[in-house]
Amino acid sequence: QVQFVESGGGLVQAGGPLRLSCAASGGTFSMNVIGWYRQTPGKQRELVAGFTAGGSTIYADSVKGRFTISRDSAKNTMYLQMNSLKPEDTAVYYCNVRFRGAFQADWGQGTQVTVSS
Repeated sequence: QVQFVESGGGLVQAGGPLRLSCAASGGTFSMNVIGWYRQTPGKQRELVAGFTAGGSTIYADSVKGRFTISRDSAKNTMYLQMNSLKPEDTAVYYCNVRFRGAFQADWGQGTQVTVSS
């Protein structure tokens, strides 16, 4: 089963940048979307940015123009460059892959992003 390990989170001031990394291991998988999700207490996990099976990128409206998703297939690693961070971006960020409505990996520890105002 595929596994993901997220890293790169931290405390940053509003307006600052941060780059997250997601390392994949454990084998191949089928996908409709692979991407970054985030969750805050009391809220459902939401898709922030992702790649579709066709290679297109998708972004939540709240991060368009500020976040950029990328990947290095040779390193089995996906990245999320976050610029112009806002306090409302504060969350635990995870990566996962979704196929036919089901997530293909167990949720990892995620990486905490805290944006101070």
